[in-house]
Amino acid sequence: MPKSIINLLWLQRIYNKVFLERKGDKRGKKGWIEVVCGSMFSGKTEELIRRMKRAEFAKQKCEIFKPAIDVRYSEEDVVSHEGNAIRSTPVPASANILLLANDVEVVGIDEAQFFDDGLSSVCEQLANNGIRVIVAGLDTDFKGNPFGPIPALMAKAEFVTKVHAICMHCGDLAQFSHRKTDEESVVLLGETEEYEPLCRRCFNTATS
Repeated sequence: MPKSIINLLWLQRIYNKVFLERKGDKRGKKGWIEVVCGSMFSGKTEELIRRMKRAEFAKQKCEIFKPAIDVRYSEEDVVSHEGNAIRSTPVPASANILLLANDVEVVGIDEAQFFDDGLSSVCEQLANNGIRVIVAGLDTDFKGNPFGPIPALMAKAEFVTKVHAICMHCGDLAQFSHRKTDEESVVLLGETEEYEPLCRRCFNTATS
């Protein structure tokens, strides 16, 4: 067999291996899940905004979502306690994210603890489709129990970053969101009037 034909056959084999095997992945890219979690006032949203803005600076197609019930600072923007903001799309349920996350490379989700339990599957499907998914939310509620879909997301994520606030009683690192009111509902939107970050020792003392 002529050498030129052998070379063509070799090139064809390389083409099939590199391109045709990627046919199942429409983007030809790997997706993954990142979770940023911690107590209130620990900088979760600030870190989400930082990562999203870096992706935008890199000219990547980005979309950020938040639960429609979160209107503390803005009805549409995601806003950190420090006042930094980024445009977002409020949605009532996690299923809406799949419908709206079209032709994007990076998806951000803030206040993920307020979404339904389907959020974990939604994020996994986005990652399987080659999308980088960045999720920020509280990992525990005001009683110190696992909160909403965050634990499942932490288990499925490739990267988990746990951030801490400063304990308002002793100054140590804080990982609990202590509620200062008598309201017993798990979901209660609030700020410094309703919540304070505490370390384990101070949290146990305050709730005993």
